[in-house]
Amino acid sequence: MPLEMNRDVFITCAVTGSGSTQDRSPNVPRSPKQIADSAIAAARAGAAIVHCHVRDPETGAPARDLHLYREVTERIRASEVDVVLNLTAGMGGDLVFGHPNAPLPLQEGTDMVGAEERFAHILECFPEICTLDCGTMNFAEADYVMTNTPGMLRTMAAMMTGLGVKPEIEAFDTGHLWFAKQLVSEDIIKSPALVQLCMGIPWGAPDDLNTFMAMVNNVPADWHWSAFSIGRNEMPYVAAAVLAGGNVRVGLEDNLWLDKGKLATNEALVERAVTLIEAMGARVIGPQQVRERLGLTKRLPK
Repeated sequence: MPLEMNRDVFITCAVTGSGSTQDRSPNVPRSPKQIADSAIAAARAGAAIVHCHVRDPETGAPARDLHLYREVTERIRASEVDVVLNLTAGMGGDLVFGHPNAPLPLQEGTDMVGAEERFAHILECFPEICTLDCGTMNFAEADYVMTNTPGMLRTMAAMMTGLGVKPEIEAFDTGHLWFAKQLVSEDIIKSPALVQLCMGIPWGAPDDLNTFMAMVNNVPADWHWSAFSIGRNEMPYVAAAVLAGGNVRVGLEDNLWLDKGKLATNEALVERAVTLIEAMGARVIGPQQVRERLGLTKRLPK
């Protein structure tokens, strides 16, 4: 398909993630206040959407505690800065196997729970968007498997649709897009869907441009999509996504560095993305324009 550059781009900032990055940079936010403050700073810098995980405030380890999500949500909504809140629903699907000759019992780090428990903070916080990792895949970290069965995905997607929360389909490979289209065909997810193309994450889709365009070409023409890559390719993928007709994601979940030897903040990464987008002749749109485009309803603080 011919490239058709996106002239009106929204930026998502992935604020902290669930990877083991908390001890690699002091800028990775841990506490609910740090996460909310970093999200608000990213919104001020130009992010229309903030994608949030939570962490144990003491250790920085990924967490699923309701009170942590509640505090992050309340702090963001109580601020004077408007931004679309996107909470992860990807936690609670982690399996860590033992040695290949003795894979069971499952090892420390396993966190596998049912759909209702994985969705509990979404019911509690009622964000405008939440993620749906649309498939199972191996990760580079030891024998860890991110587990999302078809039944689990159908159940969680139906919960999202029933609650009126927009699923953001996180696609790590082409098969994930295939299943996303199946969910739409079954009317579990409403069209036009929202997709995040997740590139360069071992062992999903590599971030070479041929694979990227194969992913782009598998997104239905009327759907909305963003893309990102990790590490040093985060900023090149800002340009690649815009050129290919999509929107962009940056943030400390995906990359810790602004320049060689210089650690990033979420705010600085968003500012760099804004500069690149505008240098390409496109403009960055805000949260209200994103709501109009995606059919979202702004959630007010309680």
